[in-house]
Amino acid sequence: MKSPVEAADYKVKLEIFEGPLDLLLYLIKKDEIDIQNISIQRITDQYLAYIETFKILNIDLASEFIVMAANLMYIKSRTLLPKSERPPEEDIEEDDPRWELIRQLIEYKKFKDAAGQLAIKASEQEDYFVGHSPETHSAPPPDAPPLAEVSIFDLIRAFQGVLKRFEEAHDLGDIIDDRFTVADKIEFLLHELKPGQRVGFRTLFATASTKGEVIVTFLAVLELMKMNQLTVCQDHLLGDIEVQRRPVL
Repeated sequence: MKSPVEAADYKVKLEIFEGPLDLLLYLIKKDEIDIQNISIQRITDQYLAYIETFKILNIDLASEFIVMAANLMYIKSRTLLPKSERPPEEDIEEDDPRWELIRQLIEYKKFKDAAGQLAIKASEQEDYFVGHSPETHSAPPPDAPPLAEVSIFDLIRAFQGVLKRFEEAHDLGDIIDDRFTVADKIEFLLHELKPGQRVGFRTLFATASTKGEVIVTFLAVLELMKMNQLTVCQDHLLGDIEVQRRPVL
């Protein structure tokens, strides 16, 4: 029997504004290493794991992600060859085959950081308007800690962790009839989560009995986020993710 994801041929129309260089920077940040000290083998394996997860979820990916995957595998193969057996490269004089990728990442990070600083400045300027009194601004509570931004890569990382733990805890050789659809799980999540309620991301998968149900539940979470019914947050960068149902206004 096909899994519900395959049977319904469900394809997530998810807007992934980040590109392959964003994913590589995310993986580098997650491992807390310097860009110039990246292990091409490790980062390639992690990158391909993300691509595989996107395929499992049937998420549309831009062609740039596939091109980068091929480039990483090529660089990885070159690093495994003795220098005497490496193909001649007229355009690259460096002995380290990682150098061109490292250069791209450093340059891209510079632009990304600059864009982030400009966005912060623009946000700060929005608080200043001629003729507005200070009383018109509603300042956040001083003791409220800022929440870290949650990207699609954070969500995929959290989903990978849930799926890995599920596969380790269950005998996937046992066939369990699985008839859940994304619509079923959307209805289930809306019933379980009351307006304004916040729970840990892993809690959403506590009742799942098959790998297919885990996948469908995650697809339902993504769909509810698109519908503006659920929000996700972290108390710190790369921390545990929490899911909250939006309160009724």
